[in-house]
Amino acid sequence: MRLRLIIAYDGRPYSGWQSQRSANTIQDILEKAFQNVAGRHITVHGAGRTDAGVHALGQCAHADVFAKMNPSEWRRALNANLPPTIRVMKSSQAARSFHARFSARGKVYHYLIRNGPILPPHEFGRVWHVPQALQLDILRPALACLVGQHDFRAFSAQSGKLSSDTIRTIQKTSLAHRGGLLTLTFQGDGFLYKMVRMLTAAVVRVGQGRDGLESLESRLETGRPKCNHVAPPDGLTLMRILY
Repeated sequence: MRLRLIIAYDGRPYSGWQSQRSANTIQDILEKAFQNVAGRHITVHGAGRTDAGVHALGQCAHADVFAKMNPSEWRRALNANLPPTIRVMKSSQAARSFHARFSARGKVYHYLIRNGPILPPHEFGRVWHVPQALQLDILRPALACLVGQHDFRAFSAQSGKLSSDTIRTIQKTSLAHRGGLLTLTFQGDGFLYKMVRMLTAAVVRVGQGRDGLESLESRLETGRPKCNHVAPPDGLTLMRILY
């Protein structure tokens, strides 16, 4: 049976999603939970990699298991073998043709910013604290100019060999503001390494008046110069995968 999982996690204690020698990743810990339940190694395939410190509410993954338990029983068994910072929120049987990564059509990320002089303690590690004033009337057009198909090479920590390597389409961006807490939403067909964090940093610099909107637009048109600013992982959450 191909098991489809929706997974939530607090990214702070972990070295990201992708398996590493340290074994301190979400994938490693999920595979250990499967090992404990099934008595054998089962590979977990994720929809995408999140960096160290990045959170998720709707990461999707699949795994091929023996159908000795139904999906709900698998969810309960896995959660009993996972730390409280990682939870399987939903589980269901998927078609054999389903692949968490290759069947995906897009992703939705939220980035949270606390804009004010004091960071509430319950938000520590979950938002980016920006104490300097941000001009929301400038932030919104800065976000809006990201929508569409662009060469995002200036906003990637990886270097594409060809222009097509770094071309992505952002379908939607938005900004919500409530009591000093800003929620930036990015929906796109795919994102480059640290792309959302670099776009967030660039937009914030425009909102602070450190850079002009034209500099952001120029980077999108030419791919130059490289953005040298990266927002911290604290505020980034993978909300859901689109299929």
